[in-house]
Amino acid sequence: MEARDSPRSSMNGDFGFGTGSDRRFAFSRQTSFQQQQQPHTPIAVDSGRPFLSRTDSSIDIPNPVHRYDKLTGSTERSSFPSFVFGVFRNIRSGHRYMKRLFLMISLNVAYSTVELLFGLFTGRVGLVSDAFHLTFGCGLLTFSLFVMAASRNKPDREYTYGYKRLEVLSAFTNALFLLFMSFSLAVEALHAFIQDESEHKHYLIVSAVTNLIVNLIGVWFFRNYARINLAYRNAEDMNNHSVCLHVLADSIRSAGLILASWLLSIGVQNAEVLCLGLVAAAVFTIVLPLFRATGGVLLQMASPSIPKTALSKCLRQITAQEDVLEVSQARFWELVPGHVVGSLSIQVKKGIDDRPILEFVHGLYHDLGVQDLTVQTDHT
Repeated sequence: MEARDSPRSSMNGDFGFGTGSDRRFAFSRQTSFQQQQQPHTPIAVDSGRPFLSRTDSSIDIPNPVHRYDKLTGSTERSSFPSFVFGVFRNIRSGHRYMKRLFLMISLNVAYSTVELLFGLFTGRVGLVSDAFHLTFGCGLLTFSLFVMAASRNKPDREYTYGYKRLEVLSAFTNALFLLFMSFSLAVEALHAFIQDESEHKHYLIVSAVTNLIVNLIGVWFFRNYARINLAYRNAEDMNNHSVCLHVLADSIRSAGLILASWLLSIGVQNAEVLCLGLVAAAVFTIVLPLFRATGGVLLQMASPSIPKTALSKCLRQITAQEDVLEVSQARFWELVPGHVVGSLSIQVKKGIDDRPILEFVHGLYHDLGVQDLTVQTDHT
């Protein structure tokens, strides 16, 4: 027993796990055909020292996620220009949704430029204002396109989980912009009601029809995501859904402007107030579920795909083990949709072999849908 305990104590000291009573191991569950590949969750380490990872059958040292220069003793890190060039390469060789989004952005930029120039030459303030609104929307869509390309980059030393969460951030930004747009439309409707404005600017009809046609092309491009409540399988679904809702909300806004102009032409009073109010309510309704979903991921809330009762049941099963004294600091969250991460601390009896307990805990949460689990065992 002494011969076996000595290497263990040495490894604990080398890897910074503390003395014998403090042991932390990270688990990453993989299927059999992935055992020789990189671990599912890359882990950055300092000073080139390997990180100790335990599996069901052996102790493995995963391959580093970054290249290490033995001559200089430094880790190779990609520069910002190379990162940007890599993003543009990804856009050029990207999937169909990236190419469709690039085409849609090009159409919107061309249309908003023509509208801005026409508004400046004719002195139409409404056209200039609408052109700036479209330009700001194009900026958000461009950010979504950039994120689609950047999220394909591999994990590195600084971003050990990769760049997938950028897509969640992009979706949250789009949702926040659309909520602000619905609020501004509601304020505009209230202002029109207070001022009793019944005269509509008919020269905006041509602009609204053209804008509606351009946005309907975008809705057709992302028609697979044209739903209010969508089950997100990954971060890419969330970002694509936000792009679809963005162009759909602009389409609803243009359709409301056309409807208001038609109602005013037939003598309906306060038609602009009614249409603006309906558009504001519609945009708020379709965007709120996306805002809540993206905000939950960014705030690291518990995954909605795993019921709270199931997590509580797992904790009771672990506590019921004979050698387990206490389970604490159980935390589970979504890194991105479809990727659940968790950590917990277990106090066990002193002097026992904790490997069966770790394997039991690991298998229990893997069956529940937790991809990456870190378990700390304390011997007391």
